[in-house]
Amino acid sequence: MSKKFKILCLLLLIAILSATVINLNTGFLSLNLNDFLGEAANSQIAEIRVNRVLVMLLAGISIPTSGFLMQEYFQNPLAGPDILGITSIASLSVAFYIFFSYNIDLPEFLQNSFLSLSSIAGSFVLMLLLLSMSKRFTDKSHLIIFGFLISAFAGAIVSLLQFYAENQSLKNYVLWSFGANNMVSRSQIYVLTLLVLIGSFMSFKSIKPLIGNSLGTAYAQSLGVNLNHLKLFIIIASSLLSASVTAFLGPILFVGIIVPHFCRLIYNPAKLWQQWGLNMLLGMLMMMLFSIIAEKTQIPLNVISSLFGIPVILTMLLKQNKV
Repeated sequence: MSKKFKILCLLLLIAILSATVINLNTGFLSLNLNDFLGEAANSQIAEIRVNRVLVMLLAGISIPTSGFLMQEYFQNPLAGPDILGITSIASLSVAFYIFFSYNIDLPEFLQNSFLSLSSIAGSFVLMLLLLSMSKRFTDKSHLIIFGFLISAFAGAIVSLLQFYAENQSLKNYVLWSFGANNMVSRSQIYVLTLLVLIGSFMSFKSIKPLIGNSLGTAYAQSLGVNLNHLKLFIIIASSLLSASVTAFLGPILFVGIIVPHFCRLIYNPAKLWQQWGLNMLLGMLMMMLFSIIAEKTQIPLNVISSLFGIPVILTMLLKQNKV
């Protein structure tokens, strides 16, 4: 492990810690240490802020990891859970759940579980479809276009659901779609943590085969890489990581593309292990900064990620097509 990589990781950890402290102290009320540690008057507000920080850290781990796995597998820097339509399908699955389960009275833990399961199931089906379509498309840009079409189709179905939805169901969906990180409860964080841990473990198991896969299919097979197992692990890990965050935070767009891109800019060439570590650290920092901006400006989280991500992706496209 090089000295430059160690220094870079240390700087990112310091920045994450600083952003965490700022995030905990950002809000309408000023809190002191006793509010976070004891039973003070503002302890409930302190708990909301702690939940906000925890869910941002989990999102910072999972979304960039999902994008990183997909980019390495498809060998396409524009592959990501939102560009390829996974986030849109997960959002559609959540919309079906919100609109059709409004009158069903379930315990909170079961509601959270079904919410995440519906999101993961939708993204899992789409990942299978993407992998089957990737064999038919000789030009990798066609897969990106296919993802955009899937996103547009999912958006149209969601619009139909919104048109016929009851007022309360529509309100619940709109609040969810804004990416309200202050509304995530502790029980939801427990479910999200479990899903992120499973997805991260599968990502860990995928890194070594991905190294062989990046050198070519024939070479990977000569190294003993089981390409079918690798495909399955990428599908499950990417679906779990992206859809679980979408289920509880709404569609956080473009983070899964721009974080791996920035990691390659600040430290390249690097081993995939190192790139994965940088993706998680930079992802946590970026999500913490987005959270601070959202609290300061009251702009929805997914709007901030889009305003930041779209110019970056446009710049990437212009660079790729520059003669």
